[in-house]
Amino acid sequence: MRGAAFRYRTIDFVTVAMLGVAIGVAFWGWSQLYQVLSTLSVFAFPPSAGLFGGAWLLGGVIGGLIVRKPGAALLTEVIGASVEALLGNSWGLSTVVSGCIQGLGVELVLGVFLWTRFGPLVAALGAAVAATLESFYEWQFYYVDWTFPYKLAYLGFFAVSGAVIAGLGGWALVRGLAATGALDAFGPGREHHERTAV
Repeated sequence: MRGAAFRYRTIDFVTVAMLGVAIGVAFWGWSQLYQVLSTLSVFAFPPSAGLFGGAWLLGGVIGGLIVRKPGAALLTEVIGASVEALLGNSWGLSTVVSGCIQGLGVELVLGVFLWTRFGPLVAALGAAVAATLESFYEWQFYYVDWTFPYKLAYLGFFAVSGAVIAGLGGWALVRGLAATGALDAFGPGREHHERTAV
């Protein structure tokens, strides 16, 4: 029975692709703004730049919460990262590597719950784990010269940003979309109708 629930339908593939492209454009827009915001944080406390990273974790969280099948979070995040890289940013194709790592973080948490729990705490935890894994990657390639306390502070800022912006924010966004009827073919849409049934 669980195997059948994990089978992808055509609408699942189409939705992951569409979400990935839309989120990729949003990622690209955020990367332009990030260049300005992260420079401001450098003047105060450099690791605080992690506070601006949560937005890049939205793809995995939203894809996982809507499609609710193994791989949906990872695919949505990778497609989003690929679109951002193709549109052009200062990180180039390494953005796709980040997308893989971030999507995997969300997948790990959804997998622990066997893709059966999709509440705000699971969404926040998935985003926090994604931020943690991405921080480990960035320590090796972007923040090599930082001291370990700086790296830990960055991880903490990034994890909080991920949990709030991508986790709770992504969960709220999915609930809002479900209320419009746009997700009636998916779990969030069915749950919305159950909650609002008289």
